[in-house]
Amino acid sequence: MLDSNVVIAVALAAGESVRQRMAEHDEGDFVISSIAFAEVMRGSVQGKPPTIDRLQALIEEVPVLAFDENAAQAYAKIPFKRASYDRLIAAHALSLGLTVITGNTKDFADVPGLVVENWTV
Repeated sequence: MLDSNVVIAVALAAGESVRQRMAEHDEGDFVISSIAFAEVMRGSVQGKPPTIDRLQALIEEVPVLAFDENAAQAYAKIPFKRASYDRLIAAHALSLGLTVITGNTKDFADVPGLVVENWTV
């Protein structure tokens, strides 16, 4: 599951190390949480990169998964941090048994049971 900072890097074609790692996997191995997509889309609407067109092109390749009841239940068990999309993304990944791919592993370090990988280094 791609975190918002990785979504931005891929959409901007700026994340060369991420793209190389993604190329080592099969198409369909990656997803974007609807939470991460909303976070990035909010920035795009406010004029921050990437553009909405680039995001639309990305989600044609990488599906956006809805945050569902199982994700909500996982979220309820995670240590609380105020106003954190990362907690919702972590819960979504946990509920699906997925790894979070991010450039900010520290944001997820205290989430029990979550597998996190930094592909930006």
